[in-house]
Amino acid sequence: MAALLEIRNLKKVYSDGTTALKDVNLQVNRGEFVVIIGSSGAGKSTLLRCINRLVQPSDGTVLFNSMDATRANQRQVRRLRREVGMIFQSFNLIERVSVLRNVLHGRLGYMNAVTGTLGLFAKKDIEEAKRILHRLGLDQQIYKRADELSGGQQQRVGIARALSQQPQLILADEPIASLDPVTSETIMSHLYTICREDGITCVVNLHQVEVAKKYATRIIGIHKGSVAFDGKPEQLTEQAIQHIYQK
Repeated sequence: MAALLEIRNLKKVYSDGTTALKDVNLQVNRGEFVVIIGSSGAGKSTLLRCINRLVQPSDGTVLFNSMDATRANQRQVRRLRREVGMIFQSFNLIERVSVLRNVLHGRLGYMNAVTGTLGLFAKKDIEEAKRILHRLGLDQQIYKRADELSGGQQQRVGIARALSQQPQLILADEPIASLDPVTSETIMSHLYTICREDGITCVVNLHQVEVAKKYATRIIGIHKGSVAFDGKPEQLTEQAIQHIYQK
């Protein structure tokens, strides 16, 4: 299986001197459902944001589909973010806008400035957005405002928006951190099932080790900015968990 994503010697030091990542090396193959675990402040979110250039790495290389994302120009970054969907803990929806229009915003990377600004979405994009919302069980919410929805419904809209990009890779940064256990199960089930059915590679940050072990095809543990574990869920022993989460 060819690697879709390759990270080499990745380092990130913030302006205040905080070292978030140090010498991270890993590959993610096409079709994998990778879960990254680690304590708060371990560097999980920074790692995801370095992949799609929401954060500029201090050193090292991120290769996505053979493109050097760390040295990409503005046009290449636009292409990168078109092919890499992002799901956020805080949903990042436009609250006063309809569910359908929030999902269609995933198509903006494919549109020119004029049609994007005016919201002149193609009919095929509108129909595809509705189909995605149907897959996520949101048929009855299509024309509601985003702020009328529950947290779990809003996160499903976030997933739908990412899917509307037709991405090769989805990054999900703590997508269930603010949700109750039942809703969290629904979100993870939808994300896992759709990614596996559609052949989309997915990298998810999670706090919940048991959830990671249930859904991941591979688990990566981050401790103080470095990879402390990389293996299959069944290889994640209690000793390995303690090593990842040690203070």
